[in-house]
Parts: sequence; C-alpha cells; structure tokens
Amino acid sequence: MLKNKNNSGVAMITAMMIVAIVSLITINLLWENTLNTRKTISNINRDQAIQVAIGVESWIKELLIQDAKTSESDHLGEFWARQLPNLPIDGGSIRAEIYDLQSSFNINNLVKQNGEIDQNQLEFFVRLLSNLNLNPIIANAIIDWIDSDQYTTYPDGAEDDIYMKLNPAYRTANQKMISISELLAISSINTEIYKVMEPYVTSIPEYSKINVNTASPLLLKSLDDGISDSQVKRLIEERRGTGYDDIAVTFKPILDSNNLLNVTNKTNYFQLKLLVNIDNISILMYSMIKREPQNSASTVYRSFGTI
Repeated sequence: MLKNKNNSGVAMITAMMIVAIVSLITINLLWENTLNTRKTISNINRDQAIQVAIGVESWIKELLIQDAKTSESDHLGEFWARQLPNLPIDGGSIRAEIYDLQSSFNINNLVKQNGEIDQNQLEFFVRLLSNLNLNPIIANAIIDWIDSDQYTTYPDGAEDDIYMKLNPAYRTANQKMISISELLAISSINTEIYKVMEPYVTSIPEYSKINVNTASPLLLKSLDDGISDSQVKRLIEERRGTGYDDIAVTFKPILDSNNLLNVTNKTNYFQLKLLVNIDNISILMYSMIKREPQNSASTVYRSFGTI
C-alpha cells in the first residue's frame, strides 16, 4: 500500500514537471514568435523607409534641375536653401535639408589631377586655417593623406612611415577624400580641431569653386589676403535676396586675378540630408548630388544610418 502511494506521488511530481516544462517551452516559442514578428515588421518598415528616402532624393534632383533652368545663379534666397517643411507620410514623416557643398572649401582641391600640389588652393586653405586660428601646417599632413606618393611634404607632413607606427597602425589613403570625416585619421588633427574645421570644408570628388552667394563670411575673407572685415560685411549685405548675378563686377576689384578663378555664383554639388520616420524606425540618409550642366542630376554617393 505504501509502495503504491509512493509511486502515485512520483507520478504526480513527474506529471507536474512535464506540464511545467511544456509550459516553459510554449511560453518561449510564443516569445520567440513575438520577437520574430517584431523583427519582420521592423525590417519591412526599414526597407520602406529606405525606398521612401531614395524616392525623395529623385524628387529633389528634379527640383534642382528645374531650378537650374529658371535661375542664372544659386543663392540663399532659393527654395533649396531654406528649411523644407516636414512632409507627412503614411505611418510617419519626412524631414529634408539641402546644403550647397560649394559654400565650403574642397579639401580635394589641394592636389591636382596630375598629382601636383595646387599652390593657389594651398594658399587659400592656409588663409582659411589662419582665420580659424588653426596651425597652417595642418595643410601639409592633409596633402600627404590625399596625394598618391609616399614623399613627406615639408614641414610636418605625414606618410605611411608615421601612421604605421601607431597602434592600431594604418596607411594613408593616397587618394581623394570620400568623406570629410577622414580628417580625424590624419596626424595633427584631433577631435577639437576637426570640430573647428568641419563647418568650412568639404570633400567633392573633383575640382570645385566657391559659390560667393552661399559662402560664409569667414570663407569670403579667406579668398584673398587683402579682404578686410568691412569688405566682407559689405559683400554679405549686397548679396541678400538674389545674390550676385555678375561676380566679376564685384570681385575683380578686390581679388587677385588668380584668386578670382576660385569663385563662382553657380553650384553643381549639393548634399541632401534626409530623415524618414515610419512607426518605430528612423532612417537617416546623406547623399551627394551632382547637377550637370546638361539639365540632369546624378547621385555621387549615398549613405544610410539609423537613429
């Protein structure tokens, strides 16, 4: 009799354990199913957000093409230079900002296509660094980063012999900068220096001129050694509204003939910053857009991130 009772007790405990294990397995399966469903929904929303971003990019390119057909110059009074309103979409919103990349100094201008240093652009950049209260010798390390050789630019340049001694070690790019963030990899440029430089420099893949209708006062002052603060103030005041249609009339008297070659009132390169929100997903897209003279526009590159 006692044996039967013990057997019954063991059977009951075993049954309870089986029920508990089955319950845990069921709960785990339900939880995994819930997670998989959430992941699927998130992936769908992410893919949708990316497609929306690319679609908006195409729309912006068409607007820039139309702008080129109706405007003789590019200036801060045009639609693209203003903060675009948030656009509602199904399940979310879009926020877009367009920047004139030719309002900044193009780092890649420092080295010509044939590999030689562009002395005129180097002098321009040195003036910019000085006006930013930064050491002008930074320019030499940047030149060594983007030129194709391993000969150190004197003084204070830096080629592989410097970077390979670091931990971790790495090599110079020896090609044009793709992103201005590459400056953080260059010797003599730390985070603080980068933060000072970043608003005034860009990395366009080919030679580009400064658009005087969109350039900052500090960029305008850096165009020539002889430009005074009062002249910069006058230039900013005179360009309000529609900017300069004929830059020669205004800038020929104040710029050296070589420096006059560095300026324009037209822009070919723009950056689009796009934030797409769909439900719980936020996609941030940056794209460089090149507007061609033949009334067309192309995407030079684009990058995506989540926030």
